[in-house]
Amino acid sequence: MNFLAHFHLAWPESGLIIGGLEGDYCKGPLRGALPAEIERGVKLHRAIDAFTDSHPVTTQLRRELPPSLRRYAGIVVDLSFDHFLCLHWSLFSDIPLRTFSTAVYTVLRKHDAALSSEAHQMAARLIKHDILCLYLRWHTVTESAQRIGQRFNRHNPFLNLDAELVGKKTVIEKAFLRFYPDLQSFCVAWREGA
Repeated sequence: MNFLAHFHLAWPESGLIIGGLEGDYCKGPLRGALPAEIERGVKLHRAIDAFTDSHPVTTQLRRELPPSLRRYAGIVVDLSFDHFLCLHWSLFSDIPLRTFSTAVYTVLRKHDAALSSEAHQMAARLIKHDILCLYLRWHTVTESAQRIGQRFNRHNPFLNLDAELVGKKTVIEKAFLRFYPDLQSFCVAWREGA
């Protein structure tokens, strides 16, 4: 899952929200270097990623993507799912998306000093460009994927992502709508047991 989903599933706990961002940058074992509530958020982030990667719906979806994208299917799925979460936001939240994103940005600003330098830079980009709401547009998925692909050594596999996903957006959307309620239930259980 990408930023919007991680924040949504962490809501409303600030530590889980900060950990939802930091989880992309904090690697290796957690040994108490982070504040406990943020470390818990990183653990939730990792649990969400593991659940997503192993879920039958996402496993099947990765197989249905074009062969040229299968190696990078996790990235495509994560970005696409944030788009469809935006489009179907009212199914999953009583808080309007704009209100939610503004509240998340407030949490990120308030806890700025607790962020690693990489997470701090990403938080600044999220806020400056209002990225959480930009995922309403499909074009944000393709642009984000292309930026990620620039980091790869060999080539950027996402240069023609839109063309490669012709006819697949509906498949991805249906997969998201089947999968996300399971992920929400998983997170509720995780939070109750953590």
